[in-house]
Amino acid sequence: MNLNPLPAACALLVGAYLASCASVPTSPAEVSAFAPVQTVLETNCVHCHGDNRLSTMPSIHDSHALAKLIGSGKWIVPGKPEQSRFFQVVTFPDQVPGAMPPTGHAISKKNVAILRQWITAGAKVPSGPSIQFTPRGEMPRSM
Repeated sequence: MNLNPLPAACALLVGAYLASCASVPTSPAEVSAFAPVQTVLETNCVHCHGDNRLSTMPSIHDSHALAKLIGSGKWIVPGKPEQSRFFQVVTFPDQVPGAMPPTGHAISKKNVAILRQWITAGAKVPSGPSIQFTPRGEMPRSM
């Protein structure tokens, strides 16, 4: 008879870990609500902050990478667009160093409003399997 509780404890820990890694299905409502934000990111951000980004740039190549940038003290502060560095840089005038995108033109007011509303509402990203972001349109020139 094995009286060592270690194997049973390890089995419980591994089981708990695997359960925490299981994907929660993404609801169609979550995906639909996030779609305008995804479009803004894919049109204005993913060209440079996607898979081919510099190591010093924050990654937003998929929804899981984006989620890592959200939280108190991070790039995107839920409920507080003006305190979110992400929102600040996309609203800087072109002549301000660090304005994003660095293409010589700011993103549209409509897209700024979409990002503001998303952050104000809590910056929710769909749960479940990661959503890959694909660049849309022409790659912006860098400055």
